[in-house]
Amino acid sequence: MTTRETSAATGTALTDGELREQLWQALLACDDTHAVALVRFAVGAAGPGRTLAAAERVLLELIAPAQERVGVEWAADRLTVAQEHAATAINERCVSAVADVAAPALAGAPARGRVTVACVDGEWHALPARLVAEVLRLRGWRVDYLGAQVPTAHLIAHLHQRRSDAVLLSSSIPAHLPTAHAAISACQATGTPVMAGGAAFGPHGRYARRMQAAWAPDAVGAHTLLEQGLDRPTADAARLPDLDLPHLADQEYTLVGQGKRQLVKQTLIDVEDAFPPMRTYGEGQRERTAEDIGHIVSYLVTALYVDDAELFTTFVAWTAGILDARSVPPQSLLPALDSLLHQLKDFPRATGILTAARSALTVPGPGRPA
Repeated sequence: MTTRETSAATGTALTDGELREQLWQALLACDDTHAVALVRFAVGAAGPGRTLAAAERVLLELIAPAQERVGVEWAADRLTVAQEHAATAINERCVSAVADVAAPALAGAPARGRVTVACVDGEWHALPARLVAEVLRLRGWRVDYLGAQVPTAHLIAHLHQRRSDAVLLSSSIPAHLPTAHAAISACQATGTPVMAGGAAFGPHGRYARRMQAAWAPDAVGAHTLLEQGLDRPTADAARLPDLDLPHLADQEYTLVGQGKRQLVKQTLIDVEDAFPPMRTYGEGQRERTAEDIGHIVSYLVTALYVDDAELFTTFVAWTAGILDARSVPPQSLLPALDSLLHQLKDFPRATGILTAARSALTVPGPGRPA
């Protein structure tokens, strides 16, 4: 969004910031009618010959920032889960509205090629992938958009039915990295290049590269890589994970992952012993605590998979912020980390990762408010 637009409802000019604020207020009010009208207007106001560029700007500079703000506000406990879901659903409707407005300008245009866009199995955060898919359509690509949580077997079946120039795999949650790695290898075994995107793949796509996938930071970057061309994998592309990640040979990832259920169970017992306030928790609070511990163990297992303590440390720091925003003392994480350290004392990589996270965790000290 680079120009002032005139509101169809009021006849007054709107700055970029005002457009974003109006969309935000519509999301808060669960007003999908106003939100859809706003994005349709923002595209249409660009004038003849500028529809596709305007549609891309609305997707990337209006809807995408609004969705990012949804996540920030939820993390700060200023949005409920229900409000977050409603806002996401409205943003998805807005994306569809933009695509609908732009469709006539795309009719009959030659295609650059065909790509498949999908979220890895288990990944429900589909909006980032949808935004990439729509931007690529606007830039002339034929896109098979498969949506959220696509089982790898079904993705491979699709590739056998419809040849693609590339598969674009999206994931926002790092805990899905082992599944993503398997999907990357399976897609490449069909002779299809793979590009990964999303927060799960780490800063600057470090995990994507370890898994032998191309990486793009955003939709425009994905288009650029596709334009440059991706090499098709050779017939020997199918491989076991430890060929990309040799540290898996120590079996820590496998053994800790297999013991996840018992780790969570014992950690819950140890946290209750070490953190007296938990003894007053009701059933719902205990269930949420068990879920939190389950997430901690899942991220530890994933950090073992990619051999990166920073992945786990970042998650623990984020969790501490989430708890603090909800008036739960961040130091309640310490007994959980200490329990896992004790239970996994015979696993050197796991204890190193846990020790790093414990050292990095900021909690109130003596004389500081909790």
